[in-house]
Amino acid sequence: MRKNTIPAILLLLFAFSLLTSCSKFSKLQKSGTDDEKYKAALEYYQKGDFYRAGLLFEELIPLLKGSTESEMAQFYYAYTQYQQEQYNMSQFLFKKFYDTYARSDYAQEALYMHAYSLYKDSAPASLDQTSTMTAIAALQDFINAYPESPFRNECTGYIMELRRKLELKAYEKAKLYYKISDFNLASLKSSVISIDNFKKDFPDSQYNEELSYLKVDAQYTLAKSSFADKQKERYQAAVKYYQEFVDKYPQSSYLKDAEKLYSNSEEELERIAALEKEKQKNLEKKVDPATKPAKVTTSSIEN
Repeated sequence: MRKNTIPAILLLLFAFSLLTSCSKFSKLQKSGTDDEKYKAALEYYQKGDFYRAGLLFEELIPLLKGSTESEMAQFYYAYTQYQQEQYNMSQFLFKKFYDTYARSDYAQEALYMHAYSLYKDSAPASLDQTSTMTAIAALQDFINAYPESPFRNECTGYIMELRRKLELKAYEKAKLYYKISDFNLASLKSSVISIDNFKKDFPDSQYNEELSYLKVDAQYTLAKSSFADKQKERYQAAVKYYQEFVDKYPQSSYLKDAEKLYSNSEEELERIAALEKEKQKNLEKKVDPATKPAKVTTSSIEN
């Protein structure tokens, strides 16, 4: 019986304490002075109750405008949102603080936290990466504004991490076009273009070897799936991409497969060349009617 009673008592005490705390906070919100609310907000913040601290700071900011406490109220309010993982709100509030108090002792920290909040709010690689690019730009802006800042190295590391996320996103996009390329020619074309764009954006990427091979494969499949009048040009492009691949990665694990694509492309080009030669012969055999001699008639002789 005692084992069941003690937890029940503790639960009742906790509920009573919570009720009393809520009642105290509600009373403070309704009838407390600005000074009392400001001190309470700081106490709540120090205790880690960022929700209540945030409510009080948010209420106080317009009331404290022009006072010495106004600056710190805005600074702490931004942090309450950050601590609650409301990163989109915290980045906005830190930037607002920086723009308002550019000469403050906390200005550098605020601009850093603005960029760091954007970094924390960056979307996973599987989603749209607009937020990631925004975060990179903000981190770079901070480095440019404070090149000697102790936060500089951290920002550089975050930028590299975010660029790896963009790299993974671009790689997955290129692979996606390749995976669905069997369904239509547009996907095959998009695959080649996407791989080219990836290599331009990430020339040192670990994925370039694989993508360079997939480019040969996609181009070969595109040529094979094309109408006859487009095949020659596209097989020639496949041969070109193979040669670029071999020059860049002579020891590649994809080399054997790439050589097969190259060999097939060369055979197709020989076939096309033979067809063109045969077509030319047939054209030469035909006599142009305009070059035939005029037919001699009896009437023309008599005349």
